[in-house]
Amino acid sequence: PFLRLLEAQLQDQRREHEEEVEALKNEVDAMKEELEKQQQAFLQTLQLSPEAQVEFGLQQEITRLTNENLDLKELLEKLEKNEKKLKKQLKIYMKKVQDFEASQAMVPAERRQHERNMQVAVQRKEKDFQGMLEYYKEDEPLLIRNLIT
Repeated sequence: PFLRLLEAQLQDQRREHEEEVEALKNEVDAMKEELEKQQQAFLQTLQLSPEAQVEFGLQQEITRLTNENLDLKELLEKLEKNEKKLKKQLKIYMKKVQDFEASQAMVPAERRQHERNMQVAVQRKEKDFQGMLEYYKEDEPLLIRNLIT
């Protein structure tokens, strides 16, 4: 069983490594293509007159800036959509908090007093004992929540 587990983990790692290598190979191929395009453009530029070289350089920069601008507009649209979504979620959560606060305000005072007495009793019990903690299984989530807070 242990060897099978190790073998499965090794196969998972091997598969991830192969996927990573494949992704890197694709990235290298894309960079090679881009480099070839840039070399071709550079060779074409060298054959042009100085005025045409300047104009070609300006056209290249305009194209680069246009593409960058489009990427930034796309990013801005995504961020605006995310902002709208988060604002909607915030409104929902604020409404839930208001509803919860309203329901807490309607809880009778005697119930709140009973809860305070229970907390005091629990605190006293904890002071009387040292060592292991005894609790019911169904109280475990409450106990964990109280320990965390």
